[in-house]
Amino acid sequence: ALNTWWSGDITYLRTAQGWLYLAIVMDLCSRKIVSWAFSDKPDSALTTRALRLAVNKRRPTGSVVFHSDQGAQYTSAQFQYCQEELDVTGSMSRKGNCLDNAVTERFFRSLKAERVNYRRYETRSQGIADVIDYIDSFYNLKRRHYKLGNISPDEYERRLQQCA
Repeated sequence: ALNTWWSGDITYLRTAQGWLYLAIVMDLCSRKIVSWAFSDKPDSALTTRALRLAVNKRRPTGSVVFHSDQGAQYTSAQFQYCQEELDVTGSMSRKGNCLDNAVTERFFRSLKAERVNYRRYETRSQGIADVIDYIDSFYNLKRRHYKLGNISPDEYERRLQQCA
């Protein structure tokens, strides 16, 4: 079901101004990227912002489990407090095991292989705009997923809601 299992992670993108960090929250049911946040620092403020945005956008009615790796951004007191405040249950990968968060890692691989690796971003703002375009105009809307029956995350969610 939607809004029951989410996952998140951080990646980084090179710009002429320096690194740009991206934190996402993905709904594991539909593979939809439900929120994202950007920063020039890979800290817990970044991951906290992404989780708050996800809860504000989706307004889950039941309990949500949020799965991440054991990075400092997710194990921090700030992030743990945020999860508690938002009534989100934390789940973490085994230490050093990226396969435990493979679906989220796969999104980052797609983002970089299908978009970022072919671009040069002069500014962080340019990188942000391009990544948002990829997520909104391609990944969620059009990118087909084998696990979803070869339809996009948006289409999968639309069909689920029709059946509800």
